[in-house]
This record gives sequence, structure tokens and C-alpha cells, in this order.
Amino acid sequence: MPDVTLIAVVSIIGLALAFDFVNGFHDAANSIATVVSTRVLTPLQGVAWAAVFNFVAAFTFGTAVATTIGSGLIDIKQVDLRVILAGLLGAIAWDLFTWRVGLPVSSSHALIGGYAGAAIVKAGMGVLIVAGWLKTLAFIVIAPVMGWLLASLFMVIILWLFRKRSPASVDHLFRRGQLVSAGLYSLGHGTNDAQKTMGIIASLLFTIPQYRHLVSNAAGGLAIPFWIILMAHAAIALGTLSGGWRIIHTMGSKITKLAPMGGFAAETAGAVTIFASTALGIPVSTTHTITGAIVGVGSIRRRRAVRWGVAGQIVWAWLLTIPVAAAVAALLYSLISLVH
Repeated sequence: MPDVTLIAVVSIIGLALAFDFVNGFHDAANSIATVVSTRVLTPLQGVAWAAVFNFVAAFTFGTAVATTIGSGLIDIKQVDLRVILAGLLGAIAWDLFTWRVGLPVSSSHALIGGYAGAAIVKAGMGVLIVAGWLKTLAFIVIAPVMGWLLASLFMVIILWLFRKRSPASVDHLFRRGQLVSAGLYSLGHGTNDAQKTMGIIASLLFTIPQYRHLVSNAAGGLAIPFWIILMAHAAIALGTLSGGWRIIHTMGSKITKLAPMGGFAAETAGAVTIFASTALGIPVSTTHTITGAIVGVGSIRRRRAVRWGVAGQIVWAWLLTIPVAAAVAALLYSLISLVH
């Protein structure tokens, strides 16, 4: 007789990796929109470049963000297979909808929104760990603002340093520099976003007694084994390689027009913001971060260089992500509970 629990666990891990894949192609724009819009790389070269650094990230930063997702936002004792299944489905549904209409929203916030929505239906509002949510919600504002301010600062510094250089020589220099900055940003994207899927997979295994030893440390707390790290990074890298072309167009050209100098400033600012957030164990939106950085670059040129209408649509999508994903996941949890 087949082991029903094992089949369910394997299926949900597969779904989590599918979410990671969707995250990759949905957020490919975050990593390469600037380097593609400035024509430093073709779209295919751009996604390949980003995918490599998404995977390399598995060997760099730790797993603090994964631990936050796994046990720092939701009381893990209240989590079960149905909560994780409904949370993942809610996140995937919102990601696919916003990809279809070309809106760059946060896959990270879709995931935590879906996870929370299903958990609340099961166990009530008390299931939320307030301290973890306060940090995460604060960075919805802090990350894009930090990206905006750093990108603006970098642009001012670059413009001053190269004020006596010809436009052609500066363009040539920053076309090369963008390869480095895009790589750094993709490294940051990989390490922060892949860790969210790691946290979900680890929390899934932790909730089932016969598999808990696979994700437990010596003290009995949640730990992230390397095989989960590799799976998550491979999935997000493959998703990035498939490319989210609709969103790349929105990020790369609809918000503001970018030159290689501006692309370098935006990517570097975004990378610094994500590295700092990852070190603190805070799951941030790479989408929010790079959007803020791109707006920062555009606003330094002149206020009218930014298409504020497009930026406003993106902000509305950001605000809706957590509640909509939570609502969809809550509905799905209720339906799954009725069936099973």
C-alpha cells in the first residue's frame, strides 16, 4: 500500500519548487531589465547571466531568511500539509495573474501572504508571530526607499566623478560595469528569494514527525540542509533562464529610460540593499528594491523622466499582493479542508 504521507510531502515539495521556478521567471526582470534595456546584453544573454548567479548564490550567503520564513512568521506548531499547500497555490495564482498582465509584484510577499492566509483560517490570528511580521512589513517601505536613495546617491557621485569625460567613453565604461552590477544583483536576488522556498520546504518536513530529523539542528530547532538549498537555487535559476519578458519590458523601459550609467547605479543600489537585508534575515521584495532604484536613477535626471503613472500602478499591485494572496489561499484552504 502506498505511503500517502510520503506522496503528499513529495507532491508539495514539487509544488514549492514550481513556485520557485515561477518566482524565477516572474522576477527575471528584476535582475536583467536594466542590463537589457541599455542593450548591454540581449534578453537571452541577460537571463543566462542572471541564472548563473542565481545558482551560485547557493554557495554564498547563509540561511537566515529561510529560517525566518520557516519559523519566524507563523507558529510552526500550527502548520500542516493543507496550510502549506493552500499557501503555495495562493502565491502561484497571484504570481501568474500579475505576470500575465505584466505587473512586477513581489513573489516573496505573495508567498508569505498565502502562507499567512491559510494559517489564519486554520488557527486564527494568534498563529502570526508579530515580531517577524513587523520587520517584514517595515521592509516593504524600507527596501524600495533604500534602493531609491542609494541609486540617487550613486548617480550623483558618478555624474560628478565623470563630469569631464566624454559621453562615449563613459558609456563604454559602464556597459562593462553593468555586467558586474547585474551579476551582483542576480546574486542577491538568488540568495534572498530562493531562501523563501527553502523555508517552506523545511517547515513542511518539520511538521511531520517521521521527517523532522531531516531539518532539525542539535537543539531541536529548524535547520536548512544543503540538499534543500541546492534544489531551491536550481529551481529559481531555471525559472530565471525561462525569462519573464512582459515584466522585463515594464521594468526596463516603461518606468524610465536608462543609460548604462543609470543601469549600473540602479543594480548596484539594489544589490547593496538586498545583501544587507539578507544578512539581517529579512525576506525582502527584490521587485520593490529594483523598482525603487530605477525610479531613483530617473528622478536624478529630472522629475519628468519617471513615468509616475506606471510607477503608481506598480505600487497598487504591491499593496494588494499580501491581502489578495492571503484571501486566495484562505479560500483554497477552506475548499481543501472540505474535500479532505
